[in-house]
Amino acid sequence: MSDTERSFAERLRADTWRAVKETDARTRNRQNDVTKRLGERVYDISFWKSELNNEINAMATEIENLKECKQTCEKALADSANPLHISEECLLNREKRQGIDLVNDDVEKSLVKVTTLFISSQTDRRVEMDRAAQHALEIDAKDKHHAQGIDDRMQQLRNTSAGIGYIPGVENIDNTITIPESWARYTQENIARSQRERAASERLRGEIDSTLRQCANDMWNNFNAVNNAFNTRIRETTDARNKLQAHLQKTMQEIFDMERNVALLRKSIQDKEHPMQVAQTRLDERTRRINVELCNDAVMKSLQREVAELRESICILKERLRTSELSLARLLKTKATLEYDISVKDNTLKIDASFCMGMRKGFPMDPKVGPIFQMPIC
Repeated sequence: MSDTERSFAERLRADTWRAVKETDARTRNRQNDVTKRLGERVYDISFWKSELNNEINAMATEIENLKECKQTCEKALADSANPLHISEECLLNREKRQGIDLVNDDVEKSLVKVTTLFISSQTDRRVEMDRAAQHALEIDAKDKHHAQGIDDRMQQLRNTSAGIGYIPGVENIDNTITIPESWARYTQENIARSQRERAASERLRGEIDSTLRQCANDMWNNFNAVNNAFNTRIRETTDARNKLQAHLQKTMQEIFDMERNVALLRKSIQDKEHPMQVAQTRLDERTRRINVELCNDAVMKSLQREVAELRESICILKERLRTSELSLARLLKTKATLEYDISVKDNTLKIDASFCMGMRKGFPMDPKVGPIFQMPIC
């Protein structure tokens, strides 16, 4: 019995020693592995933080370049304020057109083109988008700086370090929201977004420069083009109004004739009332004959035919009256439509011929202003 107990105790001590050695080794290896991974993580964070900072600096430089380009463009725009004002006034006046004339015609397209030559250089929206991308980079870099500080401290933490202690249940807390792949992809997407915005900003600066260099010539060409479009549109509108007025005159005459026709039909129907009353009264009185005198004679037949013919005539006249009244209603509706269309054309002619062309009697700026646009590339 004692041999058995001693043997069991020896095995137990041996197993215990092996377990202590194995757990100590596993603990050291695991801690070393975690420390190594923390180092790798700190390196990854440092790398992406550096990439973010490089892109932040590049975006800051681009924003400053864009602001300078905007200032240059604003100076050119200030020198061209008068033609821009006239184009905008024409557009605003033409918004007062009515009905079918409120159309995006050649004049509208030409005016919009003229205005676009100026407002295409406005960079406020592009600066906002650049700043939004830069802000996203700065937040990302700030978060990485914070995370790098934590992981760097954790990498330096040792079994003998101060501040370590038990935190029961902490291993069960998982408040992570990303995995390594999505973590890296988030920063890559922020950088890619910023690069796209910078590229768009650079393209915009190039477009602004090109626009300014062509603006003087384009303004003159477009001034003539708009005037030609206005004159063509005024002629078309005048022709359309004259045709509408001719149709209105014919419609008014037809309404007059149709009203006479309706009055004639009503009188004709009214004129049938007394003959109908006479015929029906005769028939009614003859029903009072007695005995053999109640004869279906020729008079009886004639009176019956007369009542039937009168009723048929009244039905025909009433149908003609109904059709005529409907036609008259349609003619009146057509008249109202034509009058409205004519008022629309008159309003358009007032806007185009009086208001707009009144402002465009001469070129609204000095043709020699062109050299102001010959500026260095932004």
